[in-house]
Amino acid sequence: MELKEISPEVIMDNTFKLIGKDWMLVTAGTDVSFNMMTAAWGGLGVLWDKKICFCVIRPTRYTYAFMEKSEDFTLSFFEEQYRDALTYCGTKSGKDVDKIAQTGLTPVFDNGIIYFGEARLVMVCRKIYTQDIVPDNFLDPEMDKFYPKKDYHRMYVGEIRRCLSK
Repeated sequence: MELKEISPEVIMDNTFKLIGKDWMLVTAGTDVSFNMMTAAWGGLGVLWDKKICFCVIRPTRYTYAFMEKSEDFTLSFFEEQYRDALTYCGTKSGKDVDKIAQTGLTPVFDNGIIYFGEARLVMVCRKIYTQDIVPDNFLDPEMDKFYPKKDYHRMYVGEIRRCLSK
């Protein structure tokens, strides 16, 4: 089934489930070179009068370099039948393996952005802000437990430019 353009306001998913339980692929790069990674941390909302998403990526992840170089990125959400592919993309590095070959996902190249044909929902985002997580700013010191290697995330805020849905 082909994806059709929708307004972000018509998305009926529970965002806590969509991101935290269902997961998403964060993808950045070009049709020549790109990478994707599974993420279960992030959010959706309104900021600066824009519909936005935010996601976080550790600098140790291969996708980080692609996010740094790219103006745009996508968030792709899938049905449960793709859980194994998402697990693979979250546990293997694109530096070491060909995630496309191993998962069977079909990249779609659309005017400089990349998403996956199997996705049920895609958000096309333009980076508008980045911020490194600063451990001194944790108001709850328990948050530092997520960083035993001290590899603090960079947060990317993206303006949602397009939404595609099945």
